Amino acid sequence: MNKNFLPTSKEEMQERGWSALDVIIVTGDAYVDHASYGASVIGRMLEAEGFKVGIIAQPRWQSAEDFKKLGRPRLFFGVTAGNLDSMVANYTANKAPRRKDGYSPGGKPGLRPDRATIVYTNRIREAFGQVPIVLGGIEASLRRLAHYDYWSDKLRRSALLDSKADILIYGMGEKQAVEIAKRLAAGEDIRSIDDIRGTAVIKNDVSELKRRVMLPSFEEVSQDKEAFIEAFRSIHENADPAKAMTLVQKHGERFIVQLPPSFPLTTEELDRIYLLDYARDWHPSYDKEGGVPGFETVRFSIISHRGCCGGCSFCSLYAHQGRIIQSRSEASILKEAARIAVDKDFKGTITDVGGPTANLYRAECGLWEKSGACKEKQCLTPEKCKDLKLGYGESIQLLRKLRAIPKVRHVFIGSGVRYDLLLEASSDAYLRELCAHNISGQLKVAPEHIALPVLKLMNKPSVKKYEEFVRRFDAVNKRLRKKQFLVNYFLSSHPGSGLNEALQLALYLAEHGIHPEQIQDFMPLPMTVSAVMYYTGKDPLTGKSVYVMKGLRDRKTQRAMIQYRQPQNKKLVLEALKKLNKRHLKGKFFA
Repeated sequence: MNKNFLPTSKEEMQERGWSALDVIIVTGDAYVDHASYGASVIGRMLEAEGFKVGIIAQPRWQSAEDFKKLGRPRLFFGVTAGNLDSMVANYTANKAPRRKDGYSPGGKPGLRPDRATIVYTNRIREAFGQVPIVLGGIEASLRRLAHYDYWSDKLRRSALLDSKADILIYGMGEKQAVEIAKRLAAGEDIRSIDDIRGTAVIKNDVSELKRRVMLPSFEEVSQDKEAFIEAFRSIHENADPAKAMTLVQKHGERFIVQLPPSFPLTTEELDRIYLLDYARDWHPSYDKEGGVPGFETVRFSIISHRGCCGGCSFCSLYAHQGRIIQSRSEASILKEAARIAVDKDFKGTITDVGGPTANLYRAECGLWEKSGACKEKQCLTPEKCKDLKLGYGESIQLLRKLRAIPKVRHVFIGSGVRYDLLLEASSDAYLRELCAHNISGQLKVAPEHIALPVLKLMNKPSVKKYEEFVRRFDAVNKRLRKKQFLVNYFLSSHPGSGLNEALQLALYLAEHGIHPEQIQDFMPLPMTVSAVMYYTGKDPLTGKSVYVMKGLRDRKTQRAMIQYRQPQNKKLVLEALKKLNKRHLKGKFFA
């Protein structure tokens, strides 16, 4: 297996016989050379196209010195905050600094700055002046236009303007990065590259642009929440590659121009990306710190597909990867598994084969290729669309072949499943296969809440579907004579959820003996439907008013009610019952 990392120092460049690089990627994550890390994927893609690529990982940003260590690239600097938005990586949903960073060596926090794409780009400008700079990654992707920023509780300008970069890639970005590199290598000026799908650029004049949609300006959306809702609707309606138009948003005297999204990758393109020559390890410079904790969860996992047609309101994945499912071939996945099996550290367990939702592998819709994702209806809500065909037969075959690979003893689905897709008779064989062979005693599902109005705002199925799935799951395991459990994920303080809804959820959990150890506090991520609800108090897709609970103590109370069994939460639960005039329900929670 290749252990030749992309160079991170002049010494490593010299080992390859390189005196200069074509592209330097600056990332807020530690350098892990694996297909789960975006900076590595882009770096290896560019390398495969013949470019000399280096990595500057987690540079000290207090000065420009670390940004100079690989010299000036011939073509461009690529800048990413890492696999997470840097504000998400640095702070909890209650805005407290995180104690650990799974993407940093030894889990050490504080190794990336807040708003990393902006900070890094400004340091590069300080060091090299007008060198071409390309932004990418999820932070840039979801901040490409005017957006609500939870941590400052205000609207912010496009990250492209605040960073002073030349071009911004949104979405996964492999095609865009390669095209930019090739065009710069051919002699084009970075300022003339303004026609690549899946990018955003700055213009002083947009009078010649055809098929454009003018969004309310940054100044307008900053002063008027209705204008912000109008802008978001246009962005949401122009998210499909087949139908999207160019979006233009004025910021002061300049314009942010967002080209339509990049087309989904073909199976062949996806296969190529995941079979590039990754070292599948962290850079050896991290050995003395115990490595990179977040890598351990994906080291022996396999990404089988991209995209999510679920459209959960609070999730940024569909906005970043798109609604159209893009699946790898069986042969490609088996080849990657064979590489994993010969790794000296492999103990026999492939920990996951999946994507945003594991049971959407090979899902297809005849309309996707012809006309893209539907504009007026969802794929899964309120019911699964009849045109969506699930790939359960192919999935079963794949899982069985994976288990047959020498040295592979177990193949688990660790990324979780969409339980509402496991209710029809057509899913029986797949569910039985999962329970019989592909669950390590626990299966992750995300009911999120049980109050119907909240679930509708989340764009999640009703609790009745969850209960039906629980019955099916238990019945299958009973027939298999196995004792296996569901790991349920719930979300507190989502728009629409007040103390009454939190109490409703708490009573449900108490009645059903569900005691969740992990609760996710709602965090309004940029460019999600739920973030617009949180900021404006309205559902942007219907225009209806939405109750939003924003006080920190109220948010902590919602969480405490869900985890009422934890002793430290008793005081908050009793306060909530008193506030709701429901003190007679105390016995439901405490002896």
